[in-house]
Amino acid sequence: MRSFSDSYRDAGVNIEAGYEGVKLMSAHVKRTLIPGVVSDIGGFGGLFAPDFTGMKEPVLVSGTDGVGTKIRIAQLMDKHDTVGIDCVAMCVNDIICCGAKPLFFLDYIAIGKNEPEKVATLVSGVAEGCVQSGCALIGGETAEHPGMMAADDYDLAGFSVGLVDKAKVIDHNTMVPGDVILALPSSGIHSNGFSLVRKVFDVEHADLNVYSDELGRTLGEALLEPTVIYVKPVLRCIEAANVKGISHITGGGFFENIPRCLPDGLTAKIDKAAIRTLPIFSMLQQKGNIPEHDMFNTYNMGVGMAVIVAKEDVDKAIAALDCGAYVMGEIVSGEERVTLC
Repeated sequence: MRSFSDSYRDAGVNIEAGYEGVKLMSAHVKRTLIPGVVSDIGGFGGLFAPDFTGMKEPVLVSGTDGVGTKIRIAQLMDKHDTVGIDCVAMCVNDIICCGAKPLFFLDYIAIGKNEPEKVATLVSGVAEGCVQSGCALIGGETAEHPGMMAADDYDLAGFSVGLVDKAKVIDHNTMVPGDVILALPSSGIHSNGFSLVRKVFDVEHADLNVYSDELGRTLGEALLEPTVIYVKPVLRCIEAANVKGISHITGGGFFENIPRCLPDGLTAKIDKAAIRTLPIFSMLQQKGNIPEHDMFNTYNMGVGMAVIVAKEDVDKAIAALDCGAYVMGEIVSGEERVTLC
């Protein structure tokens, strides 16, 4: 007997639509399969058998996050295939800061009305993020929330688990004055500070499809540009150079995130002139009349990740990263956590 409930459907939840969504997303999930995946989607838990070969003390590292109100831009543009990349990026870019390689990812979609095609499109972005980071999508959940969310509304969150040998966890305590701070370029605003973005650009009433000469594309395209996933470049860098600290520049910008990898008594001295700020940030600052401090305390300003390496390793670190990385500052003695010069 097939599973269905007319009573539940009349209350606003269509379980048959959920089954259809799983069918449609299965092809996307298969793209992410890597060695270690034990289970298929649809079970009560995602199974993964990690390979501990060569590790003395395997350590699991986990991270969780969501896309935030950037989702509203996707809804306004009716474009849902990229926010899943953001969801994965927010998690895997965090756990790589410890030196951990992501193993698997699970997502959670809350939606007002389950439209199987839309859900599958959302998952296609999640799968693409997993492919970019080399991890597997081994499960997830889609929850229909009638009466709590409008039919077209949804939210997307997830978590990832990674693995690192304890001896290879990034040791911030080896950092010394003279170490160099590398900037890894961002693709744009990534997935942070969108409440302010939406206010400044009045996105509910703006035409997001109007071409902007300053941006070289439409405002909507610039705002929806997916977050860069830095896993593979950073893993290469860790193998090639003496990496002493890694910071994912997310909400809180430079002032909150860079200090998270600094030992006491050291300051990150950032050369503002070296930072390759993208046009979207200049436009946002000017239109919103936002003070410079607030910009650097909210946005990545064109730097999605900071990697701190020994001075003698700068060239080989940049070569290994192979993502357009460049020097943006140095570590100095001091109690002030971050200075912009």
